[in-house]
Amino acid sequence: MATNLSQLRERIDDIDARIVQLLNDRASVSIGIGSAKKEMGIISQPHIPKREQEVFARIERLNHGPLPHEAVQAIYREIMSASISLQKETTIAYLGPRGSYSFQSAYEKFGDSLTFVEQPSITKVFQAVASGAATYGLVPFENSSYGTVQQTLDCFVAALPEAQALIRGETYLAVHHCLLSNSSRDKIKRIYSHPQALGQCAKWLEANLPFAELVSVASTSRAAEMASRESGSAAISNAMCADLFDINVVERNIEDMQNNTTRFFIIGKALDSPTGNDKTLLQFTVDHRKPGALCDALNVMKQRQINLTKIDSRPSGQRLWHYVFFVEFEGHAEDAKVKEAIKDLDSFCLDIRLLGSYMSLQ
Repeated sequence: MATNLSQLRERIDDIDARIVQLLNDRASVSIGIGSAKKEMGIISQPHIPKREQEVFARIERLNHGPLPHEAVQAIYREIMSASISLQKETTIAYLGPRGSYSFQSAYEKFGDSLTFVEQPSITKVFQAVASGAATYGLVPFENSSYGTVQQTLDCFVAALPEAQALIRGETYLAVHHCLLSNSSRDKIKRIYSHPQALGQCAKWLEANLPFAELVSVASTSRAAEMASRESGSAAISNAMCADLFDINVVERNIEDMQNNTTRFFIIGKALDSPTGNDKTLLQFTVDHRKPGALCDALNVMKQRQINLTKIDSRPSGQRLWHYVFFVEFEGHAEDAKVKEAIKDLDSFCLDIRLLGSYMSLQ
């Protein structure tokens, strides 16, 4: 038995050596691709969603276990993250602080090898991308339980056309709250969290810790940091914060709504080519003095058989009771029927702005 164990460990060592060599071989090819693009004068984005999905789909077909697909995909996420960092310095701006759900989403999307730059507001994320201080930005767009994130729409309304950040991708994060504490559950007397997280866990808290003092703080990550230093205190936060602030996970998935998911947009300065499975977001205004102006604009989409997936509106800031409308629909800005639809919209809209076309993940 000891001999078999020794032999198995030798096999592991041999496999590890080959894996390391193959990883470096892959990295060298990635560097070569970057160099070839430069020589050919090709300006390419370091992160290409379509290529990413193609790699994930291929490794899923190649994987026959015993590792689950999720584990293999997580490994390849880091491999591609490292490859991107070798080709070009890439920075990701996100709504902080570190440990926030925005950070968690950015980290899960881009991996550990890129540089993450914390921003104090969604506006600052847009500004970081527009100024070139960040390669990409990640901003929350909508939550399945609480709807559209108005601050993100307002940033699109306020953006100058020449400095506009474009949507070039989407990603989804299932929001799971955890009870974090370095005390046992029966010793917890105070619970810190963001007001929204406290509200999302209200039923669980009433059933399990009805006498604990609930204290609102600026963020769930700040809550975890505070609770990590106080005996008898806990935080409602995500599991990532447990590692960041050296605090234990006492209970997982304590949110009252189990399917709570947030959709984020990845913003940058350029669009990707059509993939055949895309969505587009348009922003426009109409003359509200004309009866049916909005209906006429939306009817353009119906006539072109373009499926709308979301409609929003925000005050334009130009004058009282004047609104900017946002429509998301299936298709890419380079698709023929989408081009025709946008051209037709000119007859009914005061102004139109393309906010982005991006590969659909849902």
